[in-house]
Amino acid sequence: MEVNLMQSNLNDSFNSLKSYCEKENFAGWDPYDGLNSKIFRATPLKKWDLARLAWIQGFKRSPINFRKLLMVPKQHNAKGIGLFLNGYCNLYILAEKGDTSFGTKEEILMHIHELAELLLEMQNKDYSGACWGYNFDWQARRLFLFPAHTPTVVATSFCVTALLSAYEITKNKTYLETALSAGNFILNDLNRTEYKSGFLFSYSPLNGNNTVFNASLLGGKVLSQLYSYNKNELYRETAEIAVRTCVEAQSEDGSWIYGMLPVQTWIDSFHTGYNLDAIQTYQDKTGDLQFNESIEKGFKYYIENFFLADGTPKYYHDKTYPIDIHCPGQLFVNLWINRKFEENKVLADSVFNWVSNNMQDKKGYFYYQVKEGMSSKIPYMRWSNAFMFNAMSYLLLEEKQVTN
Repeated sequence: MEVNLMQSNLNDSFNSLKSYCEKENFAGWDPYDGLNSKIFRATPLKKWDLARLAWIQGFKRSPINFRKLLMVPKQHNAKGIGLFLNGYCNLYILAEKGDTSFGTKEEILMHIHELAELLLEMQNKDYSGACWGYNFDWQARRLFLFPAHTPTVVATSFCVTALLSAYEITKNKTYLETALSAGNFILNDLNRTEYKSGFLFSYSPLNGNNTVFNASLLGGKVLSQLYSYNKNELYRETAEIAVRTCVEAQSEDGSWIYGMLPVQTWIDSFHTGYNLDAIQTYQDKTGDLQFNESIEKGFKYYIENFFLADGTPKYYHDKTYPIDIHCPGQLFVNLWINRKFEENKVLADSVFNWVSNNMQDKKGYFYYQVKEGMSSKIPYMRWSNAFMFNAMSYLLLEEKQVTN
């Protein structure tokens, strides 16, 4: 009875989110889209880095949404579309097994084709291979400015994963060929910083964010995924170096700091999850199991440091707030990728119950962050809703006992 109740609550929560996202046509606002304001772009302030930074942070931190007033349009975001696409591919697997709670095979397949085609249209074609960026200018502190659509390894990784999933269902070779071409972007366009016994891939082709561990691991993840299709040894060898380098950066307790810059020394939940996802995927796609110890050590740290007994997901290892929607979402992904659901079912259920009770609006969308003060309940499409759509699709696969 308890399992049935959990499945019922999960189905209702997911369908509510699904209805909201489909009604919005998968377009929306983003925590970092402040520089898309038509009003700001019409002023000389757009040329001043401090003004850009203050404007972005004002939008990101405010619990009140000024975007309509300041003319920030709702738009599609490539990473968000990739997350939706991958989620629909998981729903298709459920429908194939007879569970049409979330749509028939035909209905879901229609969304898969629409989202995959949209992703193909959104790729940046100015580089060596397929790649994707964000639909807004991004000023990161005073260190660097990434103009809109500057490709990043993070966005590209999520898009490649989605296109490969879509290919497996549709057998549309364009999806596979586009994903495979992203290997050229990883190998040729990303910068490399020597570190330990190897190197770190940069966050993007532009200098300024070159030593972020999860970004480098996602580069290795892409290459290992593509290797499983093309058997190109250069892809496997390069991925191994990228993974090994980041494993060498792992602390003895299993944790990773975010990056090597002096302002990047925090330890947080969902980027730790990205790391574990990438290393496990490398091993699954290449058959190279040499990093098992790192995964186990990192996963133990992850589970023990980022979730409270009542299911509250923490942001940082040493403090809870702000509680970001990425933190519970990434747990569901990691439990699936790392095949740890069964031994952590009580945790998964308690985290889902907490987040659905505390971070899901009656309209279906999920909130961005819960804070000790006034929380941000703005419906961000990429950050909150696409992320949870994809994450909950894995939780659904597990609850429906689909084998990974």
